[in-house]
Amino acid sequence: MGAEADGGASTRPARRPGWAWARTLAGMGVLAVLLGWFGVGPFLAGLRLIDAPALAAALGIGVLTTLCCAWRWSLVAGGLGVRLPLRTAVAHVYRAVFLNATLPGGVLGDVHRAVRHGRDVGDVGRGIRAVVWERVAGQAVLVGVALVVLLAFPSPVRPYLPAVTASAVLAGLVVALLARALPRSGPSRWARALRTAAADVRAGLLARRTWLGVLTASAVAVAGHLATFLLAARTAGSTAPLTLLAPLTLLALLAMGVPANVAGFGPREGVAAWAFGAAGLTAAEGVATATVYGALVLVASLPGAAVLVARRVRVPAGTV
Repeated sequence: MGAEADGGASTRPARRPGWAWARTLAGMGVLAVLLGWFGVGPFLAGLRLIDAPALAAALGIGVLTTLCCAWRWSLVAGGLGVRLPLRTAVAHVYRAVFLNATLPGGVLGDVHRAVRHGRDVGDVGRGIRAVVWERVAGQAVLVGVALVVLLAFPSPVRPYLPAVTASAVLAGLVVALLARALPRSGPSRWARALRTAAADVRAGLLARRTWLGVLTASAVAVAGHLATFLLAARTAGSTAPLTLLAPLTLLALLAMGVPANVAGFGPREGVAAWAFGAAGLTAAEGVATATVYGALVLVASLPGAAVLVARRVRVPAGTV
């Protein structure tokens, strides 16, 4: 913020596009390595096996996960004091999922819905914070579910999880201690940011009227994403038991949190290739599974394209 007040303002806009390009190039690099290593065979092999029942199942699961994400967002936004009807949230989330699945980075749809909702309610900052905390809640539950599953079932990372978990807990304690050490009063930027974050968490995530709904919606959404990935594995021809596939697909889901992809493709396929290969399956099977998952998610997000078209019809040209 301080940099924007002085000469730093001229450099900030230049850095952001550069960082965005770097993320996109990283995703393209992962895809290039996979294509160079395996060729197009695993990518096309999985896509050829997609049939109507798989598409119908993906659409159905997509409805459930979209409703859960929209409900979670509505709860968090309401806790922060901005109105967001569930019907509006569903339309915005569908549009965001479609944009995330078709544009580089994997987060532009969420950025769009955050700014759009903020403008609608006359408070862009609060609208952005509502989406940020809603996404944080979803990722936190995903990480929690992944830790439980990865500890319970065999996976390539299972031997390292105790050390990773201990390091994560230690890092969390350090962050908490640093947050307590920072001044909670006064006009400084850190103090204001800390007060705002603490108030947002209390009101938007941990309030009595919101925490259970946020947790439930997040858990069901994670289950839906996992079910879609397992559906993709079966569609791609994998016959491995679910107790083996579940940890591997969760690793790929975690990789999707990295905002460095091309229309959703990149780290997901790379991690899936490594995880499947390390688990005794084949890396090509992992690539095929992740590719099918991307295709199923794209099909499940198509109602978001309809939302975009409908808005373009209603809104005059040139209006965002």
